[in-house]
Amino acid sequence: MGGSIAEGYPYTPLGSFSRYIRRRLELVYPETHIEVVNISMTAVGTYTILDLIRGVLDQKPDLILIYAGHNEYYGALGVGSEESLGSSPALINLMLNLDNFKVTQLVRNSVRWFISLFSSGRDKNSSQTLMSRMVKDKYILLNSGKFEEGLKQFRDNLKSILSLIKDKGVPVILGRLVSNLKDQKPFVSIYTPNYGTADQVYKEAKAELTNNNISKPAYRTDRADSLFKLAKDLDALRFRAPEKMNAIIDNLGKEYNVKIAPVDSVFDSYSPDGIVGDNLIVDHLHPNIRGNQLMGKAFYDVMERSGYLPEYEKPAIPYAEQDSVTRANFMFTKLDSSIGDNIKALLKNDWPFVESKPAPYTAGKDPSTENLYIKGNFIDSIASEFMGNKLSWADAHLKAATVYLRRNDIKEYLKYMNVLIYQYPNLKNLRTALKYFYERHKINPRDYTIKRLGIIALYNKNYTDAIRNLTMCYKSDPDDTLVLYSLAEGYFRIGKFDIAESLIKKCLKINPHYPGADNLKRQISDSAGEHSIK
Repeated sequence: MGGSIAEGYPYTPLGSFSRYIRRRLELVYPETHIEVVNISMTAVGTYTILDLIRGVLDQKPDLILIYAGHNEYYGALGVGSEESLGSSPALINLMLNLDNFKVTQLVRNSVRWFISLFSSGRDKNSSQTLMSRMVKDKYILLNSGKFEEGLKQFRDNLKSILSLIKDKGVPVILGRLVSNLKDQKPFVSIYTPNYGTADQVYKEAKAELTNNNISKPAYRTDRADSLFKLAKDLDALRFRAPEKMNAIIDNLGKEYNVKIAPVDSVFDSYSPDGIVGDNLIVDHLHPNIRGNQLMGKAFYDVMERSGYLPEYEKPAIPYAEQDSVTRANFMFTKLDSSIGDNIKALLKNDWPFVESKPAPYTAGKDPSTENLYIKGNFIDSIASEFMGNKLSWADAHLKAATVYLRRNDIKEYLKYMNVLIYQYPNLKNLRTALKYFYERHKINPRDYTIKRLGIIALYNKNYTDAIRNLTMCYKSDPDDTLVLYSLAEGYFRIGKFDIAESLIKKCLKINPHYPGADNLKRQISDSAGEHSIK
């Protein structure tokens, strides 16, 4: 549960830290059905989590993971948000509870309709990001009244959330908050009594870093890491949670005997100079794919140490190898990466990363916006179509799979098909996915030639079908190196080393530089030698 970071923005649906946890559980406990449900949403804070937690607890979860805090000021119902209902947590929570009644729903819908009459001219055709539309109060000084209201809101709501969870006896893990300290300068720098300005402190931090004054002794506060945190806290535009929120998380963790995932410390340990920047975060606080994997690892390590993992199935992978195996088998494509990078480019082309644009835009038609999209190979072109709402996420992946199929790049083709099956389990298997592929993308079944079907069968470890189909191709064209290589691998996998060796030698004779052929030849020779010794 949480906001856009927990949701996986800008790499949804596959890039979130919960997907790392899900994939690791699948690989480590293959015989156990473990369901990971992510109900995080962009621009929501603890009010939303508190509103949802009773329904979550009704589902009798075994464990709840919460990463939240960055949206307390500008998220839905935050103290500095356009959608604030005031500064009283008790009153706001009363409104949320009353929202279950039809009369309250009628009143609230009427108010929203009335407000929309005045705002539609501004927002209806606007290309502004949600981030640029949610802010009401751009100046919230450190330790000011509104600043303290945000901390109180966070503390009170989190206490209520943890109380409800504790009453049901469900374990919970809270994540400490992390943000871009080194490479994100303050958004709004104004004078703060007793501190100066955020920009001044940020420049001091950069200077200390240049002088290698990085880690602070307990009695000093003028080292780079502390100054970067102070500069972030002095930023009057509160899109990054202040350090006091991590103190609240720690204190409530002790009070309610709740485990804490040290996400910030993990990020520090993987960052140059121990200070987080663009290496793991794409903007001011959203992690890149490596960052999301590290977040997942931080939570998973706490799960393992706390005994929250299945006890009735022995792990299929040793603990020391689980992280590297999970990352190697992470379900994520180049297309997902390109889409995420485009979303990031749009975000950083709007306020507060750049000055507010003077005139409204028509979404998707602003030339400067379209020029932001990454341009390169066909994957980037498909990502641009997705960004322009011309393709759904599923159809974008189907289109990429089509290109790879027609290029005979079966490995990449299968990768995209398997990602679709992973995201939509109702496809169940490759055969069902192929039917879906035909119908949704109007692919001619004849595109699946005997050779392609043979290679697909090989990648799916169906060696009998692979050898049968590829042998038919070999008889019609005995000099096709792709067929020779694939047949050699098929026979190698079933232990017929003599046939495999003969085929791979013929492949190398036709093309001495065929990719992977030398390596396969060595594997066949080594296995044949071991077999003869036995």
